[in-house]
Amino acid sequence: MKAVSRVHITPHMHWDREWYFTTEESRILLINNMEEILARLECDPDYKYYVLDGQTAVLEDYFAIKPENKARVKAMVEAGKLIIGPWYTQTDTTIVSGESIVRNLMYGMRDCMAFGESMKIGYLPDSFGMSAQLPHIFNGFGIKRAMFWRGCSERHGTDRTEFLWKSKDGSEVVTQVLPLGYAIGKYLPEDEVGLRKRLDSYFEVLENASATQEILLPNGHDQMPLQQNIFAVIDKLREIYPQREFVMSRYEDVFEKIEALRDKLATLEGEFIDGKYMRVHRTISSTRMDIKIAHAQIENKIVNILEPLASIAWSLGFEYHHGLLEKMWKEILKNHAHDSIGCCCSDKVHQEIMTRFVLADDMAENLIRFYMRKIVDNMPTTSADKLTFFNMMPYPREEVINTTIRIRAREFSLKDEHGNEVEYFIREAREIDPGLVDRQIVHYGNYDPFMEYDIQLNQVLPAMGYCTLYVEGQKPGLQRVLPEAGEALLENNFYRINLNQNGTLHITDKQSGMSYDQVLQLEEGSDDGDEYDYSPAKEEWLIYSTESAHQCEVKHEAWQSIATLKLRMALPDNLQQRAQRQTSGYLDVECHVTLAHHSRRIDIEMCLDNQACDHRLRVLIPTPFASSTVLADNQFGTITRPVEDVAMQNWQEEGWKEAPIPVWNLLNYAALHDGKNGVALFTDGLREFEIVGERKDTFALTLFRSVGVLGKEELVLRPGRPSGIKLPTPDSQLRGKLCCRFSLMAFCGSPTTAGIAQHARTWLTPVQCYNKIPFDAMKLNRADFSTPGTFSLLTMLSVGCMLSALKKAEDRDELIMRIFNPDEQHCGEGMVACTLPVVGWMETGMDENPLQQQSERAGHFAQLQPCQSRTFSLAPDRSR
Repeated sequence: MKAVSRVHITPHMHWDREWYFTTEESRILLINNMEEILARLECDPDYKYYVLDGQTAVLEDYFAIKPENKARVKAMVEAGKLIIGPWYTQTDTTIVSGESIVRNLMYGMRDCMAFGESMKIGYLPDSFGMSAQLPHIFNGFGIKRAMFWRGCSERHGTDRTEFLWKSKDGSEVVTQVLPLGYAIGKYLPEDEVGLRKRLDSYFEVLENASATQEILLPNGHDQMPLQQNIFAVIDKLREIYPQREFVMSRYEDVFEKIEALRDKLATLEGEFIDGKYMRVHRTISSTRMDIKIAHAQIENKIVNILEPLASIAWSLGFEYHHGLLEKMWKEILKNHAHDSIGCCCSDKVHQEIMTRFVLADDMAENLIRFYMRKIVDNMPTTSADKLTFFNMMPYPREEVINTTIRIRAREFSLKDEHGNEVEYFIREAREIDPGLVDRQIVHYGNYDPFMEYDIQLNQVLPAMGYCTLYVEGQKPGLQRVLPEAGEALLENNFYRINLNQNGTLHITDKQSGMSYDQVLQLEEGSDDGDEYDYSPAKEEWLIYSTESAHQCEVKHEAWQSIATLKLRMALPDNLQQRAQRQTSGYLDVECHVTLAHHSRRIDIEMCLDNQACDHRLRVLIPTPFASSTVLADNQFGTITRPVEDVAMQNWQEEGWKEAPIPVWNLLNYAALHDGKNGVALFTDGLREFEIVGERKDTFALTLFRSVGVLGKEELVLRPGRPSGIKLPTPDSQLRGKLCCRFSLMAFCGSPTTAGIAQHARTWLTPVQCYNKIPFDAMKLNRADFSTPGTFSLLTMLSVGCMLSALKKAEDRDELIMRIFNPDEQHCGEGMVACTLPVVGWMETGMDENPLQQQSERAGHFAQLQPCQSRTFSLAPDRSR
């Protein structure tokens, strides 16, 4: 009898390093489980395979306690029995950046090299939805296969579990969806009744959906130990299901069968974030916004500032500290696992997550300062102090810079490299103890105080490089005179901003003549959800900031003006008070709106003091653009989504696991436009928004959600069982202070021609300043070479294709540069000019392995498909 299907039983474990339990609790189980796994693989030739959850952090945790077992693991990997990699951790794919996903794969696959081959499958069995750009990233590492569970439904274009998945640039992976999850073969019973009760319905679903009839029955679960009696179970399965063939397999065996039918598979594009058959938790990106903001800030600090700065330093002759960078990368990658960065964990685990971010940030800050100091310390010696500005963007930029200098003088002048006076403005001055500068000063009896000046300048900075000003004490400088205040609240060449009586802003774009009214109204409403999902209370009561009295102050400085709005919103303290329309809680808001005199951006910082529970706060930004779609950035590109999801009309009748509310992720920016004009929203860690209003013309940017339980059942937008477990998490109420920032920019033309992607990254890449004085608390010796006072490493255009990463190659003395085309529809050209002589240039994969032979070029002109990135390795001549 011909088999109806072949059932592939694959032993594995899904290993959440932390969740409602801590990493150390799971490590104890790991040590126990790994001994059983290794012993069985070593002693039982019939037990052919074991999949170690696709992440090498599991091995790292294990070897921290059992380093003596590395040889055993290596032997099993080389024998093909223990299957490891390709990830470092099982990453989230919608909240973290493209570079973070690339580094996760890079470090994971590099870790595998010490033991043998990495699994070449994009294996993400539990992540909450799939980014549309994953095929592109997978192909960058030579991965042509993908396997996942969550986010897929027939409305993507097929009801089959096997298909080809393409990114916008044409990258493609053969995909196997796990329609019932990764744990349907967990703890399989050995008796017929138990097996039939478990599997009869499963087989029907799996076989109806399969194009190949090669059925996956993953034998594993979260922290599950190896199932010792699996062969007895397989024998029983063969007995009670004679029409099916049962084999112990690895996932690669299934993909070989799928690839044999490649021509018959549907081709799908786009992201997979449907919650019809499995929960994807679309609103998890606003849980524990304090952690989300910390995550984005360290992510940007490493990629946008530290790595380019280290590349400049290396190009000048200094060491590139791969080991320090890998350490801080791995600290944050541990936090990028879906539960961890989703922040659906216990309060204790969230404390550990934040501690990792704090540690990585401390490492990054100190290494940034170290590199700046090494560069400036080794400039030619002068009698004047130095003030050096570092621009980590690949094009020149003019910026209003607020920085601080220290000097033993009551007055000073600033001069450029040609001796010309440079204007500055003193924002604040204070006297400081010399011991704060260098304790040795006081040790030798010199108690003369230093002055610390907060100053403001307007500077043009070279591309991907730095320039230096010279500070001369006891000489009067050229101080900028404050301009006269205008009639508007804030005004520059691009905008006129007025304050409405209700505390919102009225913004006029002088270039287009368009107006934006009622901007920055706050909307507060209930949140009867949990750490996974937002869900309103059955009896909603929305409260708006326009109902509260406000205060306003304006401070005009030399090159910028700042309006500060303050108000207190009276709020329900909990859901019970909301139902009764009572308000014993409150939210204090201090909003700073900054407009630089030459800037196209309107920068906003909101400092919030939340003293209420179970609610959500959003800021509303109305626009003139009634829209059916909205553009947002994702990894190495952009994605256009509908502002309404038609499935919301009948999701309950169709039995969706969660409502498909049109709340979307962004990484750094989103835009509404009509083809001629538009407005962009830039954010720093605020990665959730919705387009609301009767005309669908208003950004609703989530500032935070406040909930007190890990999992809850029967939500309005997610009926049924709890997600996770019903564990109290009072810290997730986010009572206390939270500061967040975002920015607005009106533009003409398309987002690509307006350079929206570049403007967003520029905003997230502040100029770095280093003040060199004759005193240092910790001494360094000079290098045996000198550095120039001004330097530029490379340049690109400020529109079109843009820079994603600049770093030193892991294994050779070359620079890695990744550029990408953010446009969804049109090809782009990325031209890069290196200011140093280049002795070799080649294209590589994201894994930094060469794709072509080295060639000598002074620059490069690259054609990129829509939403495509390309990676290049260049060898600058550092002998000069």
